[in-house]
Amino acid sequence: MSNQKIIVGIDVGTSKIRTVVGTVQDKKSTINLIGIGISPSEGLRKGMVSDIDEAVSNITACLEDAERMAGEQIHRAYISTSGGHIETYDSKGVIAINGNNSEITEDDVDRVLDAAQTVSLPSNREILRIIPKNFAVDSQRNIKYPVGMTGIRLEVEAHIITGQLAAVKNLEKCMYQTGIDTEEIVPSVLACAECVLDRKQKELGSVLIEIGASSTNVAVFEEGAVIYSSVLPVGGSHVTNDLAIGLRCAIDTAEKVKIEYGTCLEADIPEREEIDLSQISKTDEHSIPKKQVARIIRARYDEIFLMARDELAKIGREGLLPAGAVLVGGGVKIPGVVDLARDTLQLPVQIGFPKEIEGIVDRVDDPSYACCIGLLHFNHRYGNTKSILDFSFLKPFGKVGQWFKNFIP
Repeated sequence: MSNQKIIVGIDVGTSKIRTVVGTVQDKKSTINLIGIGISPSEGLRKGMVSDIDEAVSNITACLEDAERMAGEQIHRAYISTSGGHIETYDSKGVIAINGNNSEITEDDVDRVLDAAQTVSLPSNREILRIIPKNFAVDSQRNIKYPVGMTGIRLEVEAHIITGQLAAVKNLEKCMYQTGIDTEEIVPSVLACAECVLDRKQKELGSVLIEIGASSTNVAVFEEGAVIYSSVLPVGGSHVTNDLAIGLRCAIDTAEKVKIEYGTCLEADIPEREEIDLSQISKTDEHSIPKKQVARIIRARYDEIFLMARDELAKIGREGLLPAGAVLVGGGVKIPGVVDLARDTLQLPVQIGFPKEIEGIVDRVDDPSYACCIGLLHFNHRYGNTKSILDFSFLKPFGKVGQWFKNFIP
């Protein structure tokens, strides 16, 4: 069909690389999923490329699987990034309004966001996103969409997400070597939010917690906008490492134990129940108490949620988000995680699953696919719109009017 286009999202994680291919029609919000690819990620460490050749090989294998299933060649894609190299800042911008009747236009909003992004950053950092939290026109504050209003002074409070320049360029280089033109690099937690949070959750106040392999990403939403985000340096791989040390077994065995027997529900396990490692490993033959496995896993998840609670306390939102917490990522599939998060955060908690998709939905009905499906939503919603600011290094959410229309209730 003439009004149908193909969109692609590639989630380049520390543990797995996932590629999804979808088709969309201009007037439809639902994405038809037609292709999926997944491969191990052995060329990345803590969210950054550590071996370009290995990363290119893994990405190529993932792309080939997705292309084979979709029956389409992939040339362009939205790419996710995460890990400890991500840093965030809050900034303010102020401008004077010129023109007839002092009416605020989209060009004025462009200029005030331009002013906000002039914050002094280290030379090794690149701006990935600048997100307007709210505007002020003269003495009137907390304005969501100032275009059309009259005033002589326009201010903005913005949230800026940056990545390490070398990490971003190395990721783009890997994509180039696989034949992929990188349309945008999107922080993974924002991609996840696009497909698991609805407008009401963003308006009332919620926190999205993405537990990945090497890190945990936190983003707080209120009144339709991101008001805070951060990266915690712990994730699912730390759980595996804890098990390997605590159980005195190989790292591969520890990973299998986590996947097959992992739980946070220590109280539900009988005292004498054991796991025979010889049944799942060729190198380890001893037996281990299942209760000990749960105790080790729970301790690490306790740490993750306590750190997330501390992040909420920094902005005065501890226990004060009506829409609660939404958990995504491969690390949230351990039984008992929701109950543990609810007790620690003192908030309603649920696991987030991708929404507004059709086609091969059963293959992606999983919180670990939230990021790559979210990239498709990003592409569909903002891919055809002109950037707010005309800078190649500054890639915001799309045309000002389109951005705000998606959040105004």
